[in-house]
Amino acid sequence: MRYMLLCRIGGGRIRGFMLYALHEFAYHSATPFRVGAQMARDFWSSPFNPASDTAIGRTAYASAELFESLTRRYGKPGWDLETVEIEGRKVRTTEQVVWSSPWCRLVRFARHIGDLKRAGKPTAAPAVMVVAPLSGHYATLLRGTVEAFLQDHDVYVTDWTNARQVPMLEGRFDFHDYIDHVRAMLGAIGPRAHVVGVCQPGPPVLAACALMAEDEDPNRPASMTFMGSPIDARLSPTVTNQLAEEKPFTWFKSNMVHTVPWPYPGFGRRVYPGFVQLYSFMSMNEDKHIDAHRRYFDSLVAGDGDGVEKHEQFYDEYLSVLDLTEEFYLQTIDIVFQQHLLPRGLLEHRGRKVDLSAVVDIGLATVEGEMDDISGVGQTQAAHGLTPNLPDDRRLLHVQPGVGHYGVFNGRRFRDEIYPRVRDFIARNDALCAVPQRSAAAA
Repeated sequence: MRYMLLCRIGGGRIRGFMLYALHEFAYHSATPFRVGAQMARDFWSSPFNPASDTAIGRTAYASAELFESLTRRYGKPGWDLETVEIEGRKVRTTEQVVWSSPWCRLVRFARHIGDLKRAGKPTAAPAVMVVAPLSGHYATLLRGTVEAFLQDHDVYVTDWTNARQVPMLEGRFDFHDYIDHVRAMLGAIGPRAHVVGVCQPGPPVLAACALMAEDEDPNRPASMTFMGSPIDARLSPTVTNQLAEEKPFTWFKSNMVHTVPWPYPGFGRRVYPGFVQLYSFMSMNEDKHIDAHRRYFDSLVAGDGDGVEKHEQFYDEYLSVLDLTEEFYLQTIDIVFQQHLLPRGLLEHRGRKVDLSAVVDIGLATVEGEMDDISGVGQTQAAHGLTPNLPDDRRLLHVQPGVGHYGVFNGRRFRDEIYPRVRDFIARNDALCAVPQRSAAAA
């Protein structure tokens, strides 16, 4: 969600259908050139072309490939988690949708029992619901996070829907609907699962858990883990925090929200477009992205498969974005980044005050990155001070040296240093709840 606040495009002068329509027009206008580039790429890479392995041929191929990659549309990536490596063995997984609404699917990655036995792992494990950020990228951005948790857990992940794909007849989706969705999905999993909120979900997930605790809901989680989340965005303010404070709420409403054009199913819906976030966020690191594509071109010319693959893996995910509903985007800015209602004890949900002191038996872990320039150090761990009635033996506070925002939930240091701590924290809280663990798969 912090990325949303970085968005500036054209001074916000183009409004309504116009900006989205112009974006679509530009994409479709480039289609003949993109097709031409694809044909040129195939021609210069054909083994039947004697010039394909010459310097001219490789350069022509690289030019065509680069143009095509810059002008194509990047759809929702696949999870690509049909198998995961556990204890050096391949373990098959089955992707199951266990709950859904027009706005989200709760996906379970059920591990194959026989493969687990061969890997020497127990077939029953604590259930973990990974709440992916609804902030412009698809849930597949957490592929590495999910893969790590699959080592020791029965993993579920929230797979949010692109708002432009949801017809107007399905109604609104706002910050409070998000809270209700978290509660409903935890209920679908069953008693005392564990919830992990990555970045944006922190405030609504914490609110949902507090409401469930106050209700003594049997499906309240056994623990909650927040990674790089803006629980209290007033602490260690970053550039994005400053932008949120500098700009009035009306500025975001007037300049950042646009209308989905025909022929998308969500035609007429007011959204915060994913491409606005993407263009603006890339402009902040323009030199970095230019250098990355220059290296990609050089790798194509040189036939460096590793360099090409690494670049494509990153940008295939990075360039895949989704739209957010107007109401969710604006309420998040207002509630989380401008009024700070949750840490001030002023957040109300459906006319009911969210009381964080009601959290007494839900373990709390916070993970931050020392170099995080999106969620500054202190913003996530603020959750500990807001839950005064939770015993110390059910807490974990960790600040990871040497990592930024992305490294909090992905990469080598996440796998080697952060995940083991969270795994042990979950196991400790699972034991305190003494609930039956779930089987790896139905068969």
